[in-house]
Amino acid sequence: MRRSPGILPGVSCILSGSMATLRNTPVPYDLSYTSERFSAEMAADEYIARFRQEERFLALCWQCGNFGARHGCPPFDVSPLEVLAPYRTVRIVGEKLVPAADGLPLDAVEALMSPALAELNRDLLEEERRLGGYALGFAGSCPYCGGAPCRRKSGEPCLHPDKVRPSLEAYGFDVGRTARELLGLEILWGAQGKLPAYLTMVCGLFY
Repeated sequence: MRRSPGILPGVSCILSGSMATLRNTPVPYDLSYTSERFSAEMAADEYIARFRQEERFLALCWQCGNFGARHGCPPFDVSPLEVLAPYRTVRIVGEKLVPAADGLPLDAVEALMSPALAELNRDLLEEERRLGGYALGFAGSCPYCGGAPCRRKSGEPCLHPDKVRPSLEAYGFDVGRTARELLGLEILWGAQGKLPAYLTMVCGLFY
């Protein structure tokens, strides 16, 4: 396994939230931040064997209202293992965002993260195309249909199959353990209505 701290180009996470909504909504907070990227690579079969717990995370996804309702969410028509079988290497990338302001409320999270996530999403898809791989992104809502209900609900195909990707969690991977053991990052959670000291986004690229 190779681990590389620092700002790294070329891979990232799926955008969460609606940028169109956020652009038009005044946010009364200081949303500046510093960021740092981390990455690690290992054999894909080793990562699957060590970090995939399909039954555990499928059960968690089942409790979410997006289960079976979004094209990027389970259950999937094709087995995740079948999708990942052609690839020999996985690159795990995490981004740590440290807000400049202390004690931001939880409702600031989308506005804070969305600019970084938009850039990271572009990077991820560009690197996927360059390497001929398959990306697994950051868990979140789909930004591509402007907040309209996903067409999966009506049995229709995705309008943006070139962009929409499932998350690591949706494919059964333990993201908390992935971040901790491969990137040296502990995922923090908000408490008492406030964001944690930093936010963490984790994604992967199989190639």
